[in-house]
Amino acid sequence: MKVAVFSTKVYDRKFLSDANSPAQHELVFFEPRLNRDTAILAAGFGAVCVFVHDQVDAPTLELLASRGTRLVVLRCAGFNNVDLQAAADLGITVVRVPAYSPYGVAEHAVGLILSLNRKIHRAYNRVREGNFSLDGLLGFNLHERTVGIVGTGKIGLILGQIMKGFGCHILAYDVYRNPELEALGGKYVELSELFANSDIISLHCPLTPETHHLINAEAIEKIKPGVMLINTSRGALIDTQAVIEGLKSGKIGYLGVDVYEQESELFFEDLSGAIIQDDIFQRLTTFPNVLITGHQAFFTAEALHNIAETTFANIADIEQGRPCANEIRAQVPA
Repeated sequence: MKVAVFSTKVYDRKFLSDANSPAQHELVFFEPRLNRDTAILAAGFGAVCVFVHDQVDAPTLELLASRGTRLVVLRCAGFNNVDLQAAADLGITVVRVPAYSPYGVAEHAVGLILSLNRKIHRAYNRVREGNFSLDGLLGFNLHERTVGIVGTGKIGLILGQIMKGFGCHILAYDVYRNPELEALGGKYVELSELFANSDIISLHCPLTPETHHLINAEAIEKIKPGVMLINTSRGALIDTQAVIEGLKSGKIGYLGVDVYEQESELFFEDLSGAIIQDDIFQRLTTFPNVLITGHQAFFTAEALHNIAETTFANIADIEQGRPCANEIRAQVPA
């Protein structure tokens, strides 16, 4: 199959090309993101392969369909950037990679927790400047602390396993209970109870209309003062302006995020020589108790290998007319 691959970096080309060796699909790599302006690049391609910030909205899908594309291959888990109903109406199949780096993401969340707690990022810079003072670097023992995990799928479960190893108590919230987390001693509670009793809150749920701005001003009123808030899931789970107010008041003691609700204009690009226009993001960077990484939690060699392998397995299923377990469709209203 002829596949147009958008939003590609050097690492994408390497892992996708290696995984493509047995199948020998015709891959053409494009650096720009897919949107209604760049869709013309996919003219004559049976499939497009896209990432988290590509805009696969109705106008883009219409342009793709009019030029012969019948398959959208997401090399990521999230699909909130795809108009699934428009795809269905146009006869375009959509597939994704539902899980590729649960250990990587959970471990990155732990890295944020440890760095924020022990001020490792600040200590690193101090030592490089010859400053060995310990003032301002005081942390706390994770042992016996309570960690609230919102979303207990694969990633949330692994985080629970790791934090249990530190001797933490685990509170959990999810629409569906995970028996493996309960077997660890994790206790499912209502969200308000989790907010009120957790020393650390880590978000691992998908972005849906119900979870949009899950952490907002009302939620921040309920949280334990001085809480550490971690988000390695989706940026819009957090109302950033409300979190800034929580940081200013001291209600939020620490913030570690790998995602940001307006990240599509920032992340995955080198903007070190540019003036960043996002004032809300820039305000976040001024807090000494905030640690931001640029959507790198998934970024391990194992994850990129898994993404590439699953991507081509999905293409093979569709190309050969087999049912694909990773196909996603618009939900039919009840």
